[in-house]
Amino acid sequence: MVVLLGVAFVAGVITAISPCVLPVLPIVLAGGATGSGRRPLAIVAGLVASFTAFTLSAAALLDALGLPQDTLRDAAIALLFVLAATLLVPQLGILLERPFAFLTRRRGGELGGGFLLGVSLGLVFVPCAGPVLATITVLAAERQVGLDAVFLTLAYSIGAAIVLLAVALGGQRVSRRLRASGQTLRRVAGVVLAASAVAIAFDLETTLQTRLGSYSSTLQRHVEDTSYARRHLTELRGGGGTLAATRQTTGAKLPDYGAAPDFLGISDWLNSRPLSITDLRGKVVLVDFWTYSCINCLRTLPHLQAWYAAYHKAGFEIVGVHTPEFAFEHVLSNVRRATRELGVTWPVALDNEYATWDAYRNQYWPAEYFIDRRGHLRRAHFGEGEYGKSEQTIRTLLGERLPKRMTSVPDTTPTGFLTPETYLGAARLDVARYTGTNPVVGKEAVYAFGDTLPQNDISYGGRWTLQPQIALAGRGAGLRLHFHARKVFVVLGGRGLVRTLVDGKPAGPIDVREYKLYTAVSAPALHDGVLELRFPPGIRAYSFTFG
Repeated sequence: MVVLLGVAFVAGVITAISPCVLPVLPIVLAGGATGSGRRPLAIVAGLVASFTAFTLSAAALLDALGLPQDTLRDAAIALLFVLAATLLVPQLGILLERPFAFLTRRRGGELGGGFLLGVSLGLVFVPCAGPVLATITVLAAERQVGLDAVFLTLAYSIGAAIVLLAVALGGQRVSRRLRASGQTLRRVAGVVLAASAVAIAFDLETTLQTRLGSYSSTLQRHVEDTSYARRHLTELRGGGGTLAATRQTTGAKLPDYGAAPDFLGISDWLNSRPLSITDLRGKVVLVDFWTYSCINCLRTLPHLQAWYAAYHKAGFEIVGVHTPEFAFEHVLSNVRRATRELGVTWPVALDNEYATWDAYRNQYWPAEYFIDRRGHLRRAHFGEGEYGKSEQTIRTLLGERLPKRMTSVPDTTPTGFLTPETYLGAARLDVARYTGTNPVVGKEAVYAFGDTLPQNDISYGGRWTLQPQIALAGRGAGLRLHFHARKVFVVLGGRGLVRTLVDGKPAGPIDVREYKLYTAVSAPALHDGVLELRFPPGIRAYSFTFG
């Protein structure tokens, strides 16, 4: 972990010399120039504190309060305007800084104003996303914020803050040389601060960032994109073993992995009272990890339905553990509606906090765990396919009173090469399959489609706001995908009509009315082509899957 913290620190330093830091540089410089003594330290302390705290907790806090995800950013921009006003009107500055006077013996609470400035910067500072920041955002999105995540975020933010501290100290040196015109300097700094806040509010700096390109990407690859860093970041996100227990050698046909983990941290149950593995003793149980917008899970459902109908009376039970991939899948009413529409009649456990997922050390949607009558785990299967083998496992574990014939549901698992699953949110965006304007995370930016689009690549056009899980469409938003598949599915949310074009020709529109999986392309045979989606503002795009 110590080495990983060093990687995070250096990644933060690289972020602070990248184009992503441009919007906050004038503010840090002006903030340092308008004070003396320890004010630059106060600015940096405020930045580190707010960036660390709100990166890890903002999503949960805003969800709890029912507020939009950009509320804190808007509040920070407003605070920047207030601080600019304090530089232009000194009396207002004295009133604002008075509550922080206990932090310093100096008249006016100079440290307090610097700390407030740093807090606001921490909320509008949007670093360039790399593996370290991606890990932090995924942990925060999954509410898995432990000490390791806190220390990783602190190391990252301190690395960035060290560079910004040097900038603030440089501003302080300038102010000392111009001490005779201190009041004029404060007013100039106030104007700079206000102008920077306007630029951030309206994304006016995006064009400059884009033209400069990602000149820090080479450094980033050699620091946080190494095999060592990726391996340890994966472990921090919960990677590792996939079976819940060590295999035990027995004379049985199926291996015995020991007692199956129980259902932990379940927020709600559908189609059933709360259950435990102990309650299900004497039954053969299939624990199915799924989520209702996952196309791979949806293609598995007909097989589960057939098995449930054929074997339930013989002592077979399914427990669907619904572990959400996206934020809208946490909502009970959404899961209840989807369960009803999809014909899921067996017990469904809502694992919103990933507690049962972690107990099984699971990493896949869908994933099937087969449990015998004693409550022991006997087989696990990940993904689609092998339905015949899975059904034979059920029959072997039941051992009696079985239908003579196995079920006969066609296996629709795609075979051959297909475009891989493609995420559109910043945390899981595959930059190796992305073409066009460099992604800007956490705020609206203008994107231009790439001149060419290699197979399996995506490209954004128009105005988009990339958040960890989603891409939020703005004015003129478009998305292009070079796919190789028969069917293309896309997870969307919001309300509006999305226009579709395949190889430049109009296709049927997508009428988005709820958060779910929509079919964008359904061709009679495997097709290699370019799909373009044109979005009205406010639509949220999550991921593409293929069939």
